[in-house]
Amino acid sequence: MSITYSISDLAREFGVTTRTIRFYEEKGLLNPKRNGTRRIYSPSDRTKLRLILRGKRLGLSLDASAEIILMYGSPGNNRKQLEKLISTIRGKQAELKRQQQDLKAMLGELSNAEDKCLAALAELSA
Repeated sequence: MSITYSISDLAREFGVTTRTIRFYEEKGLLNPKRNGTRRIYSPSDRTKLRLILRGKRLGLSLDASAEIILMYGSPGNNRKQLEKLISTIRGKQAELKRQQQDLKAMLGELSNAEDKCLAALAELSA
């Protein structure tokens, strides 16, 4: 007998709503079997959900995560999947570094504006 999961099992385990899981189904990322209206998820579906949520925590778009996840279980080794993941991670790192530089510049500008306002207030009080 193989291990299976209900939608509520997965929702509880991963701390997401059942609606979130159905959304990933609608996107074609999860493919549970059906027993009437009951969804029956496989260990593969569970792994895919874990990968989707990991991608979300890493700040990856659902499309980027989907591209990598859909490579899961492909014949042969997972070299292409890992290379794609590395490329995606590097792209996300570069994007975050650019945002970090932008934030640093904005913080500097805000600090300068604050200093000018404080100086103006000091002159008004003198």
